[in-house]
Amino acid sequence: MTIEQQVIDWRKHIHKHPEFGFEEVDTAKMVAEKLEEFGLEVHRNIGKTGVVGILKCGESARSIGLRADMDALQITEQNTFDHVSVNKGLMHACGHDGHTAMLLGAAHELARTRNFDGTAYFIFQPCEEHGLGAKAMIDDGLFTRWQIDAIYGMHNLPGIPAGQFATRPGSLMASESSFEIDIIASGGHAAMPHTGTDPIVVGAQIVTAMQTIVSRNLSAIHETAVISITEFSTNGTVNVIPSRVKIKGDTRSFTDAALAKIDAAIERVVAGQCMSAGVEYKYHFNNSFLSTINAAKETQAAVEAAAKVVGAENVNGSCQPFTISEDFSFMLREVDGCYILVGNGEGECGGTALHNPLYDFNDNISMLGVRYWQALVEQELSL
Repeated sequence: MTIEQQVIDWRKHIHKHPEFGFEEVDTAKMVAEKLEEFGLEVHRNIGKTGVVGILKCGESARSIGLRADMDALQITEQNTFDHVSVNKGLMHACGHDGHTAMLLGAAHELARTRNFDGTAYFIFQPCEEHGLGAKAMIDDGLFTRWQIDAIYGMHNLPGIPAGQFATRPGSLMASESSFEIDIIASGGHAAMPHTGTDPIVVGAQIVTAMQTIVSRNLSAIHETAVISITEFSTNGTVNVIPSRVKIKGDTRSFTDAALAKIDAAIERVVAGQCMSAGVEYKYHFNNSFLSTINAAKETQAAVEAAAKVVGAENVNGSCQPFTISEDFSFMLREVDGCYILVGNGEGECGGTALHNPLYDFNDNISMLGVRYWQALVEQELSL
């Protein structure tokens, strides 16, 4: 059986048996066993269910880390092909099955050819979707137990043609943060609003005032950001002015400085409106993902490796940033590296959006990922 067919078979098996974050027991077991078959040194349970495979060749002290994510999403799959998910309510709707299979394929090929001098670390990470897996592996000593000089990640992206890669130095992807605002008032009878305080009016003013945060607090050129209100709920009813309003939302930004400004500005708006109306509030801001910031040197290395696989004309090394988020960002704060996107295709084959119940990883790009990883290791740890 060819390596391409093996990678596809591995991918379809993982797709058929998806596992949620920090529950990737069977996936991790499969990964670890395959790596051992290839002759790698294997470490299990790094960051709960993470796996690290180590392949050393030659005498060089140089090293490189390659990372893939393993977790699935809580989405009920609507596909009807043979490898559809058999785990109810779970599916690989983001392509992590493909990422894992491609990195396994690269480990197989690099172990077979051994055409490099140094140490390659194959990092299979749990729980990316909730921004917890990278931090768990870091906390478990990923960068202190082993000397990893640079770290690289890869993700498929529908809408980019199959056979093309895209990345950029600096901020490639946005941070993601959520916020929750509780407005606490006295409420009252809908017929006698003057006898109490009305949190709905205050909440509406907060929602409106928050629309000025990006346009009036951040640079239109250097600090692109998004603030979205996604929930507005109360404990009132048709003839009752509520005593509580809860507002929830999501923010995206590309720098830590912009993130801090947004956090401070939201609370400033909330505090001002609530003080004006004489009501109390509680405010909580939670950062789930940092912005994904690529290092210039490693980005150039990634571009060169991708060009060896698909040709320079099919590699965009200065693409526009994306407002999606990725917990590989936490690894990039520990060690310089680069995150690259590989096109999953357009139209029916590969063009379905990520996190969609009809999504499927495009197996036609499997070997592009394998060859990219192989080219990157052989380039950065050249003989």
